[in-house]
Amino acid sequence: MEQYSSNNHKISPIHRKALDIFTLSIQITRYILPDLAKLESDGFEDPNIYFTGDIIQQSNSLVPEIVEAERKSFSEDRQEHLLSISRLTSVIDKNCERLESINSNGKDFLPILRDEIKKFRKLQHVWMLTL
Repeated sequence: MEQYSSNNHKISPIHRKALDIFTLSIQITRYILPDLAKLESDGFEDPNIYFTGDIIQQSNSLVPEIVEAERKSFSEDRQEHLLSISRLTSVIDKNCERLESINSNGKDFLPILRDEIKKFRKLQHVWMLTL
């Protein structure tokens, strides 16, 4: 069940889901960011603004870790990347949870991202068994 990109490279379902998570992270952040960029009454920025950047950075790291895990010949070498992927998905999910309490209409889209992370984890489980 492999998919193909426009340049004829094979893209596995886990790659596609990681790209979906990255794209969704960017879109949600663009929607939330203006609400968080405003200075609060005390003159300081909302500290939650950093979680939006973290989510983008972490979701951007998923595909390179997947590629590296697939590139390794020995399971011991793959383990580092598999652990990194698990940590990244956990941190993305935790940051989404933190952002769900912000004062922005964009927070309504965070459960969608969290659902995509759940789907990714299911794909990840199957993918890890095939490595």
